[in-house]
Amino acid sequence: MAIHFRLFFFNEINRARPQVHSLLLRVMAERSINAFNKQFEFPHLQVFADRNRIEKEETFEISSAAKDRFLMEISIETPEAIDVQKSLMFDTKFHDVDELIKTVPDSVLPFMELNNISSLIQSSIEASESMKNYAVRLWKSLRDPSSLNINIDGVDSSRLVEAGASPRGMAMLIRAAKVNAWLAGRLTLIPEDLHGGLKETMTHRIFLYPNYELMRDEIVKELLVACTEKVPAP
Repeated sequence: MAIHFRLFFFNEINRARPQVHSLLLRVMAERSINAFNKQFEFPHLQVFADRNRIEKEETFEISSAAKDRFLMEISIETPEAIDVQKSLMFDTKFHDVDELIKTVPDSVLPFMELNNISSLIQSSIEASESMKNYAVRLWKSLRDPSSLNINIDGVDSSRLVEAGASPRGMAMLIRAAKVNAWLAGRLTLIPEDLHGGLKETMTHRIFLYPNYELMRDEIVKELLVACTEKVPAP
């Protein structure tokens, strides 16, 4: 049975138990799930989730496999612009989610066509052999920063990254890079296309040794910058 849901938003995903995470993994990977002795398919489903970064009580850490299913992780910070702060405080549309959703404009394209458009973008944007080699070198540097003598103050780069991005993770980076190229009106990849989505696609896929985890935000940010500067670009 195909169900034409468009969006699924998982609020505070780290409050769900691991069993729920496992079900979510299948939905994201296979776009199907078994329930009530039936198989339900979700061919057009897009999954979004958020989590509370501060509160840890009664929460369950998301596994690396679950994180790897998400294309990007984006940090949402408190806006600095005063007019935006005032709007969030005093504009009543932000006090009622249902009312806020009503202000979202209609989609430009029918959601059932988005899969085909995505496939067309991915198949149309090409990568030269030099760009493919560059992506592989970038991958290696993110998994083993000591291989390029990358130095970060107060960090032993040979004992920094416990696990880096998987092949799926790098494929996600390339998918994002192709969209960057398409938005720029190009049919070929350039290094800047990869750099444009590097932070969002790689940060949640880099796992540091425990002694560096408390400073992971600062360290991973410096690592990404250092790798883009050290790896020779075509």
